[in-house]
Amino acid sequence: MTLEILTSDVLGPTRHGFFSRKGGASSGIFSGLNCGTGSTDQTEAVAINRARVAQAMQVPTNNLMGVHQIHSADVLTVTEPDTRRPKADAMVTATEGVALSVLSADCQPVLFSDPIAGVIGAAHAGWRGALDGVLDQTVEAMLALGAKRSNISAVIGPCISQRAYEVGPEFMDSFVNEDPENARFFAAGHEDRMQFDLPAFGLKCLRATGIANAEWTRHCTYSDPDRFYSYRRSVHQKEADYGRLIAAISL
Repeated sequence: MTLEILTSDVLGPTRHGFFSRKGGASSGIFSGLNCGTGSTDQTEAVAINRARVAQAMQVPTNNLMGVHQIHSADVLTVTEPDTRRPKADAMVTATEGVALSVLSADCQPVLFSDPIAGVIGAAHAGWRGALDGVLDQTVEAMLALGAKRSNISAVIGPCISQRAYEVGPEFMDSFVNEDPENARFFAAGHEDRMQFDLPAFGLKCLRATGIANAEWTRHCTYSDPDRFYSYRRSVHQKEADYGRLIAAISL
């Protein structure tokens, strides 16, 4: 089976892709293109999957860069290929021949590009990282490499949608305490539960940075098991682990 790679015209000529789970070597609950080295999937299968992604991105496997994601606002500036995975949740680079990648399974994978300056970025933005400013910090790191806000575009890839993201009142409090206007990202759910709109919040954060364009691909990870991995779905189905989707961008 061939890889399924979602792209966006907003990112223009920059090589990029949000990869679905199709076309991978993993089996069982990981069936498909699981690129999570931290999962309990077979190491060999994950290596094959990552090699297929690198090939699609037209870079050597060791040039497919990633980080040890910790739900932070930390951004790494990449100047050369490096197989180490430092703790961070976003990367930026102006170096050709390097592909920046992030993993997700409900959280937002966000790809950034300023094709004029030749600067790109990739961020993993779960609710915690988005609230703490990882998207803003990614833009700031791109500016430090010569990008301009007016030339930066960003796209949020497949992530959990509002109808599938039920949260408790204490979760909502974290957002409203930060800014009362954040209440608009919550809808009433069952009893005291709320439904949180993660991609809408992500778009708000991106647009607040003043960049040129920001959009969501409008794919829900939870609601499409044939195409996407989902942490929350795996919990509801009482599965032992879950696969990780990959999103990548390169100059």
